[in-house]
Amino acid sequence: MTTETQHPYQLLCIGNPLLDMQTSDGSLLDKYNLKPNDAIRASLEQMGIYEDISNAPDIQFVAGGAAQNTARGAAYILPPKHVVYVGCVGDDDLADKLREANAREGVESAYLVKKGEQTGACGVITTGHNRSLVTTLRAAHMFEKSHLSSTDVAACIKGANYFYITGFFLSHGVESALELCETASGDGKVIAMNLSAPFIPQHFKVQLETILPYADFVLGNESEAESWGSAAGLPDPKDHAAVARAISLLPKSNLARPRVVIITRGADSTVVVSSATPDTPQIYPIQKLSDEEIVDGNGAGDAFAGGFIGGLVLGKSIDEAVEI
Repeated sequence: MTTETQHPYQLLCIGNPLLDMQTSDGSLLDKYNLKPNDAIRASLEQMGIYEDISNAPDIQFVAGGAAQNTARGAAYILPPKHVVYVGCVGDDDLADKLREANAREGVESAYLVKKGEQTGACGVITTGHNRSLVTTLRAAHMFEKSHLSSTDVAACIKGANYFYITGFFLSHGVESALELCETASGDGKVIAMNLSAPFIPQHFKVQLETILPYADFVLGNESEAESWGSAAGLPDPKDHAAVARAISLLPKSNLARPRVVIITRGADSTVVVSSATPDTPQIYPIQKLSDEEIVDGNGAGDAFAGGFIGGLVLGKSIDEAVEI
């Protein structure tokens, strides 16, 4: 990549670059013991799903990975050369497809390339409005902290004022995320993170707790919020406002701004709680779509995050950013 020293990227997103392989073949749910609406890592017994999807007549390849989706969503509403994405890929045609997709949508790719490795993939089975995600990280989990110090990436970190990290990345890259957060927070820059999936608070609680003190904004959906609430021992994890309040009041590194927690709830209202007013949750109704207008729910949370973070970069208020 070539950094734009005169026009530095304002938003840096870091995560797991994946190529989504999509099909609507619902029989794969039973074959691989999958829930209709979930996000998991593939077990050894589930690795055959990628070949099955490759042979599906309706297969579609889409550039994916939660942070990469969010980066492209933010780029959609931002001026050119505002968003850069950092992650690890293999030296294969899947990585080329990801670069091409990012370039088309205005995102600069700042990949660490692992020679001889395969780029990560995500099997996506859509049934009705549901989507089941089955991920194999491959090269994505080989990210090295030293990449943050490379000439181009270090310049992007120095120039950016907003940073976005997914919980998925913390499952293997917590040391890299911590270094990035310490640098950005120390310079008073804005850090947003996403809980990403219910298994992250349950199985990577320590890693999540390592990064949460640096987060100015925390995003998640109702399932992720309930998972965090259960892991934290809250009396009613289904009380989304109470979960958001608890997250907002966790210890914070940069006290110059409050922490804001945003919980989306599908077709229901969105809950927003600020540590500045933790007992006054803000409820935002959403404009519901008819069943005919909904294709599927794949990437909906990432799209919301992209619009929200992009809005912040544009200087929008939280009210305005939620509505984007």
